[in-house]
Amino acid sequence: MVTIYDIAKHSGYSIATVSKALNNKNVSEKARLKIMDAVDELHYTPNSSARTLATNKSWMIGIVFDENLGFGLAHPFFSQVIEGFKKHVELYNYDLLFVSRHMGLQQETYKHLLHRGVDGIAVIQSFGDDELRKSNISIPSVYIDRPTNEPGSVYSDNRSGSRLAVNHLVENGHTKIAHIMGDQTTYAGIERAAGFKDAMKAHGLDVRKDYLVDGGYYSQAGGREAMIRLLALDDKPTAVYAAGDEMAIAAIRVIKESGLRVPEDISVIGFDDIKLAQHIDPPLTTVRQDKELIGQQAAIMLLEKINNKEDMDKDVKKMVPVSLVKRQSVQRLA
Repeated sequence: MVTIYDIAKHSGYSIATVSKALNNKNVSEKARLKIMDAVDELHYTPNSSARTLATNKSWMIGIVFDENLGFGLAHPFFSQVIEGFKKHVELYNYDLLFVSRHMGLQQETYKHLLHRGVDGIAVIQSFGDDELRKSNISIPSVYIDRPTNEPGSVYSDNRSGSRLAVNHLVENGHTKIAHIMGDQTTYAGIERAAGFKDAMKAHGLDVRKDYLVDGGYYSQAGGREAMIRLLALDDKPTAVYAAGDEMAIAAIRVIKESGLRVPEDISVIGFDDIKLAQHIDPPLTTVRQDKELIGQQAAIMLLEKINNKEDMDKDVKKMVPVSLVKRQSVQRLA
């Protein structure tokens, strides 16, 4: 069985330095990399019980997530965010403990995690109020895609994404632009709708109430209903910006079912850049969220809080940039 002494001998560093590196303490980046290389080469696996006793840590991070579609971990946003988070914390030998989404964002959820002895909690895309902030439970936490009044949050630049979408449509001659909104109790939905309105006003374009349609919780069913309402208007839009790719994909299907074409009759832009977006007909122009980077940045923030508990209530925010991916669902007006 490989021990910490073998790692020290193989890497050329002292046992104390190896111990610090394995426990995410302060060592030089050169030493950390060499020690972690030795860990990989020797296939070292720390004894979890001994490590817990030695460090007074459980080496577990609780993952609390909530979404209203019932997809759970198969949700395209969650899965990629969690993968980015997982890749980073695994570098420091942390395991993840997932809480059933049926438990919700209640005090009982956090009490359960405390009972399991987690060192920190990541809350992913919760809706409305979160009981953690009301419960006086003191534990390092990070919030992903949450309202920014939480101490420690990572989120996409949603407003900028909406501006990119509207700007692209205006550059292609569109002025009659509709927005299928994400649910307005969600942070992303609120920010993307606000960004849409700001961008329209910046171009001197009216924000028509009948062109603002609620698409619900970013589902294809919500996008379908919203697009049906837009097509029922006497004065139809020439372009639609949907706050989520699933809604945009459903909108394209409804447009085709009505006998119209995308993008020849109506252009469509989405938000997220899920994997399916590039495979539909036509391939979807969309705003890309860097979901793995969101997860990585959240992991970095949480580990910093775990290792510096005096700063764990420090209100640190990280906004992750977005980008526009141009495909074939937008056409220039003649």
